[in-house]
Amino acid sequence: MITVLLVDDHPVVRDGLRGMLDAEPDLEVVGEAGSGPEAVVLARTLRPDVVLMDLRMPGGDGATATGRIRAEVRTAHVVVLTTYDTDADILRAVDAGAAGYLLKDASRAELTAAVRAASRGETVLAPSVAGRLVQQVRRPAGPQLSARELEVLTLVGQGLTNAEIGARLHISEATVKTHLLRTFTKLDVSDRTAAVTTAMARGLL
Repeated sequence: MITVLLVDDHPVVRDGLRGMLDAEPDLEVVGEAGSGPEAVVLARTLRPDVVLMDLRMPGGDGATATGRIRAEVRTAHVVVLTTYDTDADILRAVDAGAAGYLLKDASRAELTAAVRAASRGETVLAPSVAGRLVQQVRRPAGPQLSARELEVLTLVGQGLTNAEIGARLHISEATVKTHLLRTFTKLDVSDRTAAVTTAMARGLL
């Protein structure tokens, strides 16, 4: 019997998944969680074979939870099941240790096959996701960010203002702005949010 933990902040989605999986003779849903932190606690307690993980949830995202589960419950294989297939989301999930990445438009057959494959330690990817990962590998690296530019961009991603970043790094606010402008040019973006998202998509952050 393959045991499964469902993680999604929408109860109706969890109900639908439970109905599909419990109808299979070799699959058993042993628990449900509505947030990332709750998923980590339940995974630690239940030690499921497979965790079906939503990505964007209030109270804690799925990628962070995936990393913690993989670190604490090595036998649990996490399969992301989400409506999002942006480069940044995919790379964050894969970097966190997800064994698979499916979209919520997957058929019942695809979903159950993915759960079984993940339980065997195999990687399962939706075709569109696999294509995006291949594009990432083939994409030219482009101009590299300096260590300081990466440092500044990391703090931007944490929500700090230019003044706060300057104070943290002991540099002037004007210097922070200069580093950001150079980063925008290298990444071919025009604002802070796009810079962080693009850097994450390229695996820089």
